[in-house]
Amino acid sequence: MNNITRFFTTASLIFASTLSLVSAPSYADETVIPPDGDISSLKNEFIQAQLELGFSRQEIDQFLTQANYNQKVIDAITTPWEAKPWHLYQPIFLTEKRLAKGIEFWQTHANTIARAAKQFDVDPEIIVAIIGIETFYGGYMGNYPAIDALYTLGFHYTPRASFFRKELANLQQLAKEEDLDITNLNGSYAGAMGFGQFIPSSYRHYAVDFDNDGKRDLVGNPIDAIGSVANYFHQHGWKKGELVTLPLTNHQLPETLTVWKGEKLHYKVADILSPEIALAQNVDLDISQKAMIVELVQEDKTDYWLGLNNFYVITRYNRSPLYAMAVYQFSQQLKEAYAK
Repeated sequence: MNNITRFFTTASLIFASTLSLVSAPSYADETVIPPDGDISSLKNEFIQAQLELGFSRQEIDQFLTQANYNQKVIDAITTPWEAKPWHLYQPIFLTEKRLAKGIEFWQTHANTIARAAKQFDVDPEIIVAIIGIETFYGGYMGNYPAIDALYTLGFHYTPRASFFRKELANLQQLAKEEDLDITNLNGSYAGAMGFGQFIPSSYRHYAVDFDNDGKRDLVGNPIDAIGSVANYFHQHGWKKGELVTLPLTNHQLPETLTVWKGEKLHYKVADILSPEIALAQNVDLDISQKAMIVELVQEDKTDYWLGLNNFYVITRYNRSPLYAMAVYQFSQQLKEAYAK
């Protein structure tokens, strides 16, 4: 990781949902194809797919010529921060410095945030929280050339090579559609870019031109970024004003229940709540709605929370439940502080 990711922005955490994280790189177990390894068949496959999308061979060759293997990308993806327990993870994000910057950002872009919240039916604090967690409001957007990151992972990191080659293909399409300068397009080690850290496919599918200037700019334009984050949450089913997550009383689960590990929701609230496990506060709740159990490991105990639909939607941005809980708790801090 570079020095920027040591500030623990989610340039190092974004899209943990899409990554099969492993230990240090090992050529012996073929996790990583070395820089001088034979990737000709993979390149031919990529070229053929791009030809079918309408790119000329010259365009594809020129695009690939600009891509370089970056060992730092491999180092970053194989030494993640996601394994931290909650009591170490939470303080990374919930800081007075981030909160102060969040209030400043909200005040500066108050009209845009209010418009995005209304148009996309999303709570404003969740928009502000995401941009703060992801890039400290544009302060740390990543130093990795996006094309190098996706090229390295697509052709040299075997656990998710197919996924990252598709993202590399999306990057070429995105650059053409939005007239982006590939040589100056930086982001996270996973190829995520801009204020909200969108990977190329998400950029193409969810970005909006929120200031109506004819361009969807998530890297240099916070107005487009605000609208695009709101659209992302809207498209994934966020319900404005509804509950997100609630603490449970138990510090130990019944054997019949399991914590959420990234799968589709299969429990209903009624399946979870019982005389053995109850809400820590009195809340009127539709027990027929889908839910999950979130585990937070503290220093001396384990806490459990009930995650509802909106919590699940946050995990569509990043499947780590710790990430989703940090976003939620930070959003509540922002909401309270902004109201004052």
